[in-house]
Amino acid sequence: MTTQEKLQHFYEVSVENAKTEAEEAVKEYEQVLEASLEEHRQARLRQAEMERKAEADNAKRQVNKALSAEQLRIKRRLSNKQEKLKEKLFLQVAEKLNAFRETPEYESYLVKKIEEAKNFAGEDTMVLTIGAGDAALAESLAKKGGHPVEVAAEDFGGGLQAVIPSKNILIDNAFSSLIAGEKEEFTFDGRILHD
Repeated sequence: MTTQEKLQHFYEVSVENAKTEAEEAVKEYEQVLEASLEEHRQARLRQAEMERKAEADNAKRQVNKALSAEQLRIKRRLSNKQEKLKEKLFLQVAEKLNAFRETPEYESYLVKKIEEAKNFAGEDTMVLTIGAGDAALAESLAKKGGHPVEVAAEDFGGGLQAVIPSKNILIDNAFSSLIAGEKEEFTFDGRILHD
């Protein structure tokens, strides 16, 4: 083999080695780039998922906030409506009680309440009072109930009050007090009753 051939052979082997090394370097670089690209792709997917989840959570919060505001508005409207209905109901009750005061049964009712108060008081002194609106019944009630009846300056809307000073007790059967107590305790329970 001549020097020229040796050089040619050396050149070919060197070029072949350089090509092989270059191809391996390119392959290695491609693999690094592919790994970097995949890592970047996975990072972007994770970031996109986190952003999507954050947006979904934000949307849920906004929906819940709007829902809470609407529920509060509905509760206020319901409460206002219930209050109006309650007022209407107790106006009707007051009207029915006023109508009852015009019947003969009303005087019988008052006599019964006088008897109950007398039984409760026993031997203790008792002061019976009716409202100014029932002043015309005072004498009749005193006779039928067997106890003096005083007339108050204000109207009770019907009914009577009995005071037992020795026991520091007030038996309040005045219609205005009974209505006020019922009105304070009254609530709508949401049930629908069927006949």
